[in-house]
Amino acid sequence: MNPWILLDSATVPGNGGELCLHQRGDEFSIRLTGRGELMNSRVHGSEDALADNTCARLVDCDSPTLLIGGLGMGFTLAAALRQVGRLAQVVVAELIPAVVAWTKGPLGQLAGLPLRDPRVTVSEVDVARLLMAGQGSYDAILLDVDNGPKGLTRRENDWLYSIDGLGEAYTALRPRGVLAVWSAGPDKGFLQRLRKVGFKVDEVRVRTRGSKGARHIIWLACHAD
Repeated sequence: MNPWILLDSATVPGNGGELCLHQRGDEFSIRLTGRGELMNSRVHGSEDALADNTCARLVDCDSPTLLIGGLGMGFTLAAALRQVGRLAQVVVAELIPAVVAWTKGPLGQLAGLPLRDPRVTVSEVDVARLLMAGQGSYDAILLDVDNGPKGLTRRENDWLYSIDGLGEAYTALRPRGVLAVWSAGPDKGFLQRLRKVGFKVDEVRVRTRGSKGARHIIWLACHAD
């Protein structure tokens, strides 16, 4: 088996460590130094499912505006673009510029070069900033930030999953909008916080690769109004 080759690395803001992009043959891996692998190009079923499950709830919206927090390898973005129409707008918030560069470069072909789609706008900022500035702006907000409510990379991400952060997400959504949150595992406390803010919530378990692989969690939280 071919060895892993380090292609690039980037510092995670806020003392979050170092993010490293590795390649082995046609396989890519993004890892956090000292914490292991965060994502792998061969197992992205749950990232696809995050977009698919969200967009399935936007059937009455002809020109939706979506906010995706966390670019990753571009699989969630690509899945969303396949589901929404030509009048949709998709804003991607990615804090680490290197991740954007990787998705434009060595990772681009994996998901079909989604950043070249004219419906896409990339903001190299913390998604929290867009949530706080986006009152009634979005039909759907998809969060694939860190490792879910129990984060790994930076403490600042915890705010997104707090009562205050969820309240900002609720305000940023349009009536009947959807907040979709990816997580590596279940979290009863987070589910309770979603409901306390006012969301109607479904919890979906998905696989990383078809009917196989690890089980991840997606919460689909609907704006009550």
